[in-house]
Amino acid sequence: MHSATHQAIATVWRMESAKIVGAVARMVRDIGLAEELAQDALVSALEHWPGTGVPGNPGAWLMTAARNKALDRLRREKSLEGKLEQIGHDMEAQEAHLVPDFVDGLDAAREAEIGDDLLRLIFTACHPLLSTEARVALTLKLLGGLTTHEIARAFLVQEPTIAQRITRAKRTLTEAHVPFEVPRGDELGARLASVLEVVYLVFNEGYTASAGEDWMRPALTDEALRLGRMLAGLAPGEPEVHGLVALMELQASRTAARVDASGRPVLLLEQDRTRWDRLLVTRGLAALERAEALCASHGQALGSYALQAEIAACHARARTGAETDWVRIAAIYDALARLVPSPVVELNRAVAVSMAFGPAAGLTIIDVLNTDKSLQNYQWLPSVRGDLLARLGRNSEARAAFEQAAQLAVNLRERELLIERIRQLPAG
Repeated sequence: MHSATHQAIATVWRMESAKIVGAVARMVRDIGLAEELAQDALVSALEHWPGTGVPGNPGAWLMTAARNKALDRLRREKSLEGKLEQIGHDMEAQEAHLVPDFVDGLDAAREAEIGDDLLRLIFTACHPLLSTEARVALTLKLLGGLTTHEIARAFLVQEPTIAQRITRAKRTLTEAHVPFEVPRGDELGARLASVLEVVYLVFNEGYTASAGEDWMRPALTDEALRLGRMLAGLAPGEPEVHGLVALMELQASRTAARVDASGRPVLLLEQDRTRWDRLLVTRGLAALERAEALCASHGQALGSYALQAEIAACHARARTGAETDWVRIAAIYDALARLVPSPVVELNRAVAVSMAFGPAAGLTIIDVLNTDKSLQNYQWLPSVRGDLLARLGRNSEARAAFEQAAQLAVNLRERELLIERIRQLPAG
């Protein structure tokens, strides 16, 4: 019984922690302290729920507990009067929209307030005082509720490195008394790029989970989509914001087709495209058009997110996998590799080149990537290599590559997919 309760607590925490930290940070004006108080509320849940049962609205229970702990903390501080004056207006607004114990849930006004808190949270975590790596790691931790292990896999670096970045980032923000607010004017543009990077990494963690038993974590993709749409409203003249929104909408449109009835992954070319969400496709193509129009009006080339959205649009416009314009996709990847060169972009370019010009052409790129140390523990490199070798009829080499990929895969569904690829190879 207790294990089921603990699982429920972990699930609720993953979904609600960012909202709780954001709301508490608005009260105490300190991200590190806000996370500490939110964690205290989690401890309270672990102490009480196994005996009393999971409440009807567990997220609201945690929010109430964290806010109460924040108020207790403020009462103990010598600067209580000044802090209460600072947060007084916010508290009055909260109370106007909350019913006792959140029994009836949160209304639309409260949801908008939570959105504002999350935006403040992500922009504060992406403050210029921090390195780009620290901004991304801290925001993934606070906003997405990801573990340091999951963040480390997203960065292809060691877990202790990420843990140190997060600890130092929170300390830096606290010592510098960074305000908990959304930047305006020129400062907004300077901090937008790292925010977009964070949002997309959160989306990717939801789109293909780095660990665990599930292929996807829809709560994270939904959160990233919502934040992306908010950012588009906040910075409507920024083409890359719309490019990122377009990319996420188009990729999210495939969600229903990405798993079969048993929850097993279905690869892109094997998906039933009638199950793709046409509304999300329409929204994504419209956002891409806005990005293109803004770039044209500014006389600038498409950014990296808009280029990736162009690739996703090629898939979205193809009625079947066979109709995909792989030559155009390969050309877009060429442009993307010139704009933001990286091993992962090269890996994806290899796939596109192999589809457009044959597996041998793609394998040439893969052979170069095999010497890249940053991809040594990245399961998709041997997985792609195995696929190309299989298409060339080099089955024993393909089997070895798929076995290596399966050993590297932390996500259970990924591992099952790779093992199935091994089984499908002809004997000998």
